[in-house]
Amino acid sequence: MKVKDYMASPVRVVERNEPIQRARNLMFKHDISRLPVLDNGKLVGIVTKYDISNRLGQAAPQWRRRPIDRVPIQLVMTENPITIFPEATMMQAAELMIENEIDGLPVERSGELVGIITSRDMLRYFSEQNLSTKVGDLMAEGMVSVHRHHTIAHVIEQMNLHGVSRVMVYEDNMRPVGVITRSNLTFAGMFDSGDQAKSKTIKMVRKESAAGRKQYRYIKEVPLVAEDIMSSPVMGAKTADKAVESAKLLMEKSICGLPVIEEESMVGFFSTREIVAEIGRW
Repeated sequence: MKVKDYMASPVRVVERNEPIQRARNLMFKHDISRLPVLDNGKLVGIVTKYDISNRLGQAAPQWRRRPIDRVPIQLVMTENPITIFPEATMMQAAELMIENEIDGLPVERSGELVGIITSRDMLRYFSEQNLSTKVGDLMAEGMVSVHRHHTIAHVIEQMNLHGVSRVMVYEDNMRPVGVITRSNLTFAGMFDSGDQAKSKTIKMVRKESAAGRKQYRYIKEVPLVAEDIMSSPVMGAKTADKAVESAKLLMEKSICGLPVIEEESMVGFFSTREIVAEIGRW
């Protein structure tokens, strides 16, 4: 099958001088993770959820002197994105994605943007195949984890440190309780209109003293933590599940991956990344 058979077309795009808020709104409204960036009709870049969440987590870079709704996309986009042509095979597209560690490719014909092919389109292609492959055959072993009370800054730091786009959130007993992806970070509304990190208020109780004073409550302001933005409950797969059926579940729920859980312990992760890698080997 060819890229033209599975690519999204027409393509939703943004101009390089439009604000980041415009890109975030389009991604949220249309459930997409990347947008080609144009300048006078010419493709000059691509902006993804990763670009936005990564920059939001940086410590007061120069462009953060302006509120997020006035920061131009050109300051966070990736310039000169890798492209592919419509007649390329799905295997060729998968190879390009894996080699360059990206999840999408603008599709051009004679210098004109005609579509975009993403890992989600690869997922649809994979789910249509008649395969006996099991989840356990494709899953990536292990997954980066954070505690539910870790700060958002720590979550972003761990994602960047390990080069991943999602982390597992665990409880004190190491039981998985949620997943955080780049989508959670991009759309969590972590910054207010003044570009300040949002916080939450919690009620604290002062314990009764030995002198018999009554306990009293007070309000404390704390930063958002992992449990505030994670997706929960955790939806998982088994190693013996058919990979094609789990791929269909990813499509149905519009999610990028599933933790693979055996006996209440996570043994791996099955995601679009493993599926694209498998297609690239065909």
